[in-house]
Formats: sequence, structure tokens, C-alpha cells
Amino acid sequence: MTTIADNIAQVRSRIHAAEQAAQRAAGSVQLLAVSKTKPAQALREAYAAGLRDFGENYLQEALGKQAELTDLPLIWHFIGPIQSNKTRAIAEHFDWVHSVDRLKIAQRLSEQRPAELPPLNICIQVNVSGEASKSGCTPTDLPALAKAIAALPCLKLRGLMAIPEPTDDRAEQDAAFAAVQRLQASLDLPLDTLSMGMSHDLESAITQGATWVRIGTALFGARDYGQTPN
Repeated sequence: MTTIADNIAQVRSRIHAAEQAAQRAAGSVQLLAVSKTKPAQALREAYAAGLRDFGENYLQEALGKQAELTDLPLIWHFIGPIQSNKTRAIAEHFDWVHSVDRLKIAQRLSEQRPAELPPLNICIQVNVSGEASKSGCTPTDLPALAKAIAALPCLKLRGLMAIPEPTDDRAEQDAAFAAVQRLQASLDLPLDTLSMGMSHDLESAITQGATWVRIGTALFGARDYGQTPN
């Protein structure tokens, strides 16, 4: 039976191989452990195996885990859809937000970020595949949104996040991730982050410039959505 530590080692090996294949520097891609629906103990095991960055989709679940893990120096990333009534808690308890897709949410995060904390790292989520069911701003709306967010005082715009339509076709994966990279390159802003790629397509994402890959299933196994608080 494999352990979380074994799974982390396997994923790191995949990342390293993909970096080499893309002729990118070793360590240029960071691993974000997507820990939604997983208990605090699983995060402790991942921490013991060297992980520090954890991504959560559900605010109440995340806050409960943060309370259980105050003894560990973890870096918390919010990666789920954001409702207006959740922005204060996100601004107060997270280091990164990968899923900002409209200016109203960014403005609230900036206004509600505690003054004693460093600027909140922000990625704009782009709906690169145009799926009606997906969150994210349109590529057309991106330039104006990025410029507006970059000007907010308590945020630091780092780059883009995308979840392309799932496919097993490598050429289709490459095309979607390349489109995200082109969108970022077209913005006249000092950005350094592309948050894209998951368990099934991280190799393609790394080939096309990902700096964070968001990995859940390959680290922690299948998720249980039975009793997940929002």
C-alpha cells in the first residue's frame, strides 16, 4: 500500500522529468497539494514528506484544518470559486488566491486584507476553454481586469490560473495551456506565475510554462465529497 510520502515522491519525479523534457530549470515548477476533502492528518503526512503549500476549495473546511494545523508553517492557497460573503475570511487566512475572476471580488479582498499581513498573492482565473460551467473571466475581459487588479493596494497580481476542459489528447492539452501562456505574455505587467496542470495533464502544463501544478488525486487518492462543508 502506497503512502502519501510515496505518492509525493512519484509526483515530484514526474515534475522533474517534465522539466527536463521541456528544457526548464530543475525546481522551476512548484507543487501545490490540493487537499480539499482530506483530513488534517493527511496534510500533516504531506508536510512531513516536505510539502508546504496546500490548496483548498471550500472555505469552512479549510478554516477548520487551519485551526488544527497552527503548529505547522503552512502556506495556504484558496483555489475555489469565491462568493462575496467569503472574501473577508479568505483575505484574513490565506497567502494566495488562484481563483479571482471579477473585479468586485478583488476589490473586497484588497479592502479586507489585514494591514499587518503582506499583500495577498493573486492569480486571475481565465476560462480558456469557454465552458459555460466553469468559473473564470473571458480572454477578452482579461487585459482590463488584470490592469485594475494590479493597481489595488493590498494585492500582488502574480499571474493566471486556468482549468482547461479535460481531455486525454496531448495535442489538445498543449493547445489550451499554450493559449494561457500567450494570454499572460500579452499583458504588459510583471507577472511570474502560471497556475495550471493537474494530476492527469501536468506534463503538458509544464511544457507550456506552468510554474504551479495543482495536484490532489495523485497525492491523496480519490476524494470523498460526502460531507464537505462549503
